[in-house]
Amino acid sequence: MAKTFDDIPLARPLTPLLDSINSPADLRAHSTDDLAQIADELRAYLLWSVGRTGGHFGASLGVIELTVALHYLYDTPEDRLVWDVGHQTYPHKILTGRREAMLNIRQQGGISGFPKRSESVYDTFGVGHSSTSISAALGMALGAQMAGRERRVAAVIGDGAMTAGQAFEALNHAAHTKANLLVVLNDNTMSIGHNVGGLANYFARIWASKSYIALREGGKRVLQKMPAAWDFVRRTEESMKNMVSPDALFEAIGFNYIGPVDGHDLSELMRVLENMRDLKGPQLLHVYTTKGKGLASAEKDPVGFHAITKIEPKTDQPAPIKKLSGPKYQDVFGQWLCDMAARDEKLVAITPAMCEGSGMVPFSQRFPHRFHDVAICEQHALTLAAGLACEGQKPVVAIYSTFLQRAYDQLVHDIALQNLDVTFGIDRAGLVGEDGATHGGVFDIGYLRCIPNMVIAAPADENECRLLLSSCYRHNGPAAVRYPRGTGPGTTISKALDVVPIGKARTVREGQDVAILSFGPLLADALLAGEKLNATVVDMRWVKPLDTALLDTLHDNYSLLVTVEDHQRMTGAGTAVSEYLLDSGKPLNILNLGLPDAFIHHGKREALLSQHGLDAEGIVAATIHRLNSHNQSRN
Repeated sequence: MAKTFDDIPLARPLTPLLDSINSPADLRAHSTDDLAQIADELRAYLLWSVGRTGGHFGASLGVIELTVALHYLYDTPEDRLVWDVGHQTYPHKILTGRREAMLNIRQQGGISGFPKRSESVYDTFGVGHSSTSISAALGMALGAQMAGRERRVAAVIGDGAMTAGQAFEALNHAAHTKANLLVVLNDNTMSIGHNVGGLANYFARIWASKSYIALREGGKRVLQKMPAAWDFVRRTEESMKNMVSPDALFEAIGFNYIGPVDGHDLSELMRVLENMRDLKGPQLLHVYTTKGKGLASAEKDPVGFHAITKIEPKTDQPAPIKKLSGPKYQDVFGQWLCDMAARDEKLVAITPAMCEGSGMVPFSQRFPHRFHDVAICEQHALTLAAGLACEGQKPVVAIYSTFLQRAYDQLVHDIALQNLDVTFGIDRAGLVGEDGATHGGVFDIGYLRCIPNMVIAAPADENECRLLLSSCYRHNGPAAVRYPRGTGPGTTISKALDVVPIGKARTVREGQDVAILSFGPLLADALLAGEKLNATVVDMRWVKPLDTALLDTLHDNYSLLVTVEDHQRMTGAGTAVSEYLLDSGKPLNILNLGLPDAFIHHGKREALLSQHGLDAEGIVAATIHRLNSHNQSRN
């Protein structure tokens, strides 16, 4: 069984077998007798490397044995192995030639924290959002079938990801096609199912054995000629499975269900997987694992150890004085949520499986009957909010910008079209740093502002976040407040639940010649740029509706308007300003600064903003360049 560590090792562990593995082919060259030691070395190396870099590792610790077994028994990359979400793929990366590259994971220029097709041939499908693996794997299985290739395909999906509708849509279609596909349900008891003991393991061995499968299929061919007898045998088998298995649902859909199997018993896992590997039709293997397996503290607190930051070695030197900063925006939202709920009993809070990440734990404890964590079901979350709004309640949906994309139809059709009173706290808006392109919230302004009835706010700091949340909540209709990941500049936060007029900006610095219009958390850099340029600086506050009266005044009194936002320039807030000026028949004297038409990959948020000219120096340089170009064209 898996070796357990009390602490994350600071020194590189000895991993003689693992060091010989630079590809799954190297792994398969080892005897099965070596696999347990390889798994232990893999766990030790993973703990050490993530301690050096930080990152997601709780889920990865839980699939060490499963990853070893799959790469040993499947001929990857010819056989396709598709992972869901990606948090559990660190062992996969280590075994597929990226062992040393783990020391720069999630860093700018380093490897991604998620599977990425351009990074490795072993990363068969790029992921970051959940519940896509079965759909993608089914497509690969059908594609191989069309090409006449004998290729095995396996999808690994966690129990949390299995709660999403797309997973069941894919299961249903896979059963319909009867494709040769293995789905491995990794159940770490974070969502569905329960650990089941020795009796279940015993039956799992029987159901997966070649003799039982041959007997079952042979009996089926004979007994199907006698419908009554076949029906009796089938019902008896289902009843036996139901006694020890919580998931007969998969059999009803059309999968051959095997399990549950202890996902940390490598020899047992190998036996079952080897028997299932070449079975025809849709197969589902249910393994139960422990998130954080092998690190005692992570096993006790799997949520807290879902990911960690870099561990600094102890030193005799005095600790550096940390720069004071404000609370995380998610905690500003969480405190506002509790305060507003205490005042308004109609407030109901909804989240699609992001309670901790959205700062909602205090609310869930204080107001449990007004809190709904709907699991990874973004579509349901929004339509649930719509239904609550129909009954006069005041739903607040806390959701990451990148995950709101998954419920766009519900946003348009179920909420905005009916002009229902739903407030959105859109977390992780803008660049998210180390999590990279899959989690970047750089499209929400574009896909929100084109929807009729939507109100969109972009707070500049913590106090503005609270203020605009209250203002959107008091608005009768759909309204969204987008705020970034991490901490703010440390602005003093009022405890009041004041509101400001929707669509009205505020001027925070008076200057000449140039006016900088800041949307969201880049206001501090806009102010620094304003000082160097002696420019007027406006905190626009609202993306929709715009403060058009102020825009008219600024356009008529300044030679250049500069818009600044942590969003794609295309379809962003600056584009909205340009559209207004064009529609008003005004000559454009505007410079739109934002992110380019590209996916921005992982790195430190501040470094990425600087790279794309969205820090104070970049704003100044772009503004001076535009002024010089304008002056030259006039001469």
